[in-house]
Amino acid sequence: MAKHHSGPVEMGAPMDYAEHEKTYNFFLSATKYGTMFCVALLIAMAAGFFTAMGFFSALVLFILLNVAGFFFLR
Repeated sequence: MAKHHSGPVEMGAPMDYAEHEKTYNFFLSATKYGTMFCVALLIAMAAGFFTAMGFFSALVLFILLNVAGFFFLR
C-alpha cells in the first residue's frame, strides 16, 4: 500500500527557497571566515615557531590578522 506523506518535490511538496538561500549564505560565510581563521593561525604559528617573535608577539599577530581579515572579507 502507498503511504501518504509530504515528501520531496516529486510528490508536490512546496520548496522553501528563502530558507535554502539563507542556509547557503551561512555556509559560504562560515567557509570564508573559517578559512581566514585557519590561514591566520598558520601564519602566526609559523611566525612564532620559526622567527624570534615568541608566543605573545605571534598571538598579537594572529589577532591582527583576524581583525584585518574580517575587515577585508566583509
